[in-house]
Amino acid sequence: MNVSVIATVKNPGEEIRSLLDSLMYQTRRPDEVVICDSSSTDDTLNLLHEYQLRLPLCIVAAPGSNISQGRNRAIAAAAGPVIAATDAGVVLAPDWLAELLRPIEAEGAAVVSGWFEPDPYTDFEVVMSATVLPELDEINPRKFLPSSRSVAFLKSAWEAAGGYPEWLDYSEDLIFDLALREQYGPFPFAPRAVAYYRPRASLRAFARQYYLYARGDGKANLWPKRHAIRYLTYLVALPALLSLIWRNRWSGWALGLAGMAVYCRRPAQRLWPATAGWPPPDRLRAFALIPLIRLVGDVAKMAGYPVGLIWRLGHRPKGHIRIR
Repeated sequence: MNVSVIATVKNPGEEIRSLLDSLMYQTRRPDEVVICDSSSTDDTLNLLHEYQLRLPLCIVAAPGSNISQGRNRAIAAAAGPVIAATDAGVVLAPDWLAELLRPIEAEGAAVVSGWFEPDPYTDFEVVMSATVLPELDEINPRKFLPSSRSVAFLKSAWEAAGGYPEWLDYSEDLIFDLALREQYGPFPFAPRAVAYYRPRASLRAFARQYYLYARGDGKANLWPKRHAIRYLTYLVALPALLSLIWRNRWSGWALGLAGMAVYCRRPAQRLWPATAGWPPPDRLRAFALIPLIRLVGDVAKMAGYPVGLIWRLGHRPKGHIRIR
């Protein structure tokens, strides 16, 4: 069964080598690689042309396209009946494609969820990974909605789901996943189809990422209860706690520390083995970063979500799926 690997890019530069090199060394080589370029102004196109000598690489130009539009252009241009989607900048495990294809070839699955894992380069990125990214044992395979950095589906399933939502610039893969799930039910999960990617390297980059994700949530009407709980926590519960600390210092601090422990418990559990062998001062600083990263992420989400809602009120997009 022929398979086309697709991705959309804009100015990844040298980072694109990570993806293309890992595609060259797949145990199941793709029959075709389709990269949609959205107006790259760096040396991306030169690098892609260089790899055309090593891979069955097709380059599609789509100036000004967003992520959804770029993916849809790449899929439309793909010749294979099976599509495997990924992103620039990732490193694919050698068995990534073979593992994604196994349920399609053996079971006739229409969609297969792959997995992703962090590839941190710095101590800060180790803490970032532990704070914001789930581990494999935390995933319920039947409910897992795959990132489009590691997913495979039939081209006919993409057509049945209406493609990626081109009115949406972030959170688009969740909407696409939900449309596929409405058509085909829960997806088989391929945990060994791993795409490794680098977490955000600074708080500024992380804040921008989560702002954009939350703005996409607002545009798509995703997770309204989760966002409502976040606003209630920071705008109601936190001021009440500060008032309690002011009036009754000991009980207020005890309640606050208990809340902080719950807030940071799971990231701390992930970080503990990841920092084994670190000097105690470095390890202490790492754990102290957890509440700061969580706070920055929550504030960024609270800033982005209403911007998306306001956009939604003015545009009233069709084809969305509400998640409670």
